[in-house]
Amino acid sequence: MSVLMNNTKRILSFLLLLVFIQGTRSAPNFTNCLINFRNNANQTLDSSGLVDANGANIPNVSSDILNAIGFTYDTCLSQCGEGTEKPTWANISQQFGAWLLPYLALISQLPFGARHRVDNLMSAILTVGSPVLAGYSMILTVLNARWISRRFENVSFPNTGNAVRILISLQQSPLRITNQDSLLSSLVVLPENDDWWPTIAEFLDYTHTCSLTDVNANIYSNGQGTGSVWLWLIPIVIGWLQLSPKCDYARPTDYGVVKASDRLLKCEQCPLIAAFAKPSSTDETLTPPVYNYARAISWSRSAEDVLDAFRMASNNARAHRPVRMGHMWRNASRRNVIEPCNRSGNPSEVDAYCRLPTYAVRSRWASGMFSRMFVASLLPLALQWATTGAAVLVVYSTPTVGLGCRSLGYILYGAMATIVWAMLVMSSILSHYSSSCSNQPRNIFSSMHLARVLSNLLRWGGKLLAIVNAIWIIAASMLQFTNIYDNCYCNSSVLGRGVRDAYFIVITDGLDLGYTKAAWFGALALTCCTSLGFIFFMSLLTDLVPT
Repeated sequence: MSVLMNNTKRILSFLLLLVFIQGTRSAPNFTNCLINFRNNANQTLDSSGLVDANGANIPNVSSDILNAIGFTYDTCLSQCGEGTEKPTWANISQQFGAWLLPYLALISQLPFGARHRVDNLMSAILTVGSPVLAGYSMILTVLNARWISRRFENVSFPNTGNAVRILISLQQSPLRITNQDSLLSSLVVLPENDDWWPTIAEFLDYTHTCSLTDVNANIYSNGQGTGSVWLWLIPIVIGWLQLSPKCDYARPTDYGVVKASDRLLKCEQCPLIAAFAKPSSTDETLTPPVYNYARAISWSRSAEDVLDAFRMASNNARAHRPVRMGHMWRNASRRNVIEPCNRSGNPSEVDAYCRLPTYAVRSRWASGMFSRMFVASLLPLALQWATTGAAVLVVYSTPTVGLGCRSLGYILYGAMATIVWAMLVMSSILSHYSSSCSNQPRNIFSSMHLARVLSNLLRWGGKLLAIVNAIWIIAASMLQFTNIYDNCYCNSSVLGRGVRDAYFIVITDGLDLGYTKAAWFGALALTCCTSLGFIFFMSLLTDLVPT
């Protein structure tokens, strides 16, 4: 996390340098501009360019002219220029400390655990650049855990409980299942391997540990919008803490010896059963849980392979069929216990007992995979756009009401975060498809090759966009505190109103801000309700997952 904090400090230093440069330039004082223009207009009784609280033109009456609180966009440019108002360090430090610094510190509470610091940094960038992706990976992890645990409920065979625990724990690792040298069937069937399951389940069962306004004042640089747009981080961090992901790369990769047909086979790199196939993408090997999006599809397919093996063995045991051909089933002295002699046999008999599906004809996709992906997308999208929408509502409803620079910045952040999620999820689908088509002829026009190329392009493009978006939201927050947006163009909401109808409310003292306050409270309620709903949903799901 030192890399993350160092890079954050560099960004902040750069932004403060911009503030210093801006402070040395000639900066307008909009209040003085309005007062001077209003006094001149009062002398000539020409109120052209002056507006009231609703943006309506002021009558050519002295009392009305002196009560004007704003002017049109064109008048602002002619009287004050195109510059921005000079920032004050007191306002910057107050707003930064209250609205942005706590969230930047909270990023360090995200689960990491990658081998290299750059991968940990990239996982933080992906989370900030696309909260949708972080929430999607989190909820899909829980849904996959519930799915595999429920599928095992009707399976009655030794070690099924530990198998579920192991599979759930291995969602942070690239997992491939093969029955080469009878490894899988031997693990499932042979009694000599019964100690392997609880040992590995206990070994993998470890827990991730963490290092743990006044509306009228500064109305244009107020951090209420920034606080809203970053509020997604709290439920994301709490959700991962509830989930306690197994994401430490430093865990040993030698998971013991598997006995198969009186031969000892070393399981060198495999967290479960067999040697890894080549990962379908580089993201699949990265342990921070934000990358679970890249492993979810292949993990589900592998988990279902293990389920099939246990289910076939369970069905044979219920039918009182022993593994060794021609032998009679021996009943145990205790109920629901299978005698070890019923589970012994040679490799071909052990394989036949599990009767694994042939890889050439099995489906590439685990059952219900796309349904879980769809469900896992709903709440993160709601969280993303509830917090982003609340931030937009705050700045949109601040005088001058309308779409402006600040609200557009938040909309761009939410849109890019959603695009990053869509690109990386599509990349994971294409990556899994290309890896499951390895038996096809290798040529540049094959569907496998085209899918892999497109998957790589989407993954690289998504990460690049996430980097840009993460930098943008931090920069946009700081720019608001430093009054960069305090100019005629942004404060007149030209983007939403157009040049002709744009106006700038300069004096807010005594202005009826009931609409603005109501919008701010509504935005706060929206973000809090959505965040609490996310936390509640995660608590409900994690409580239903076996441990």
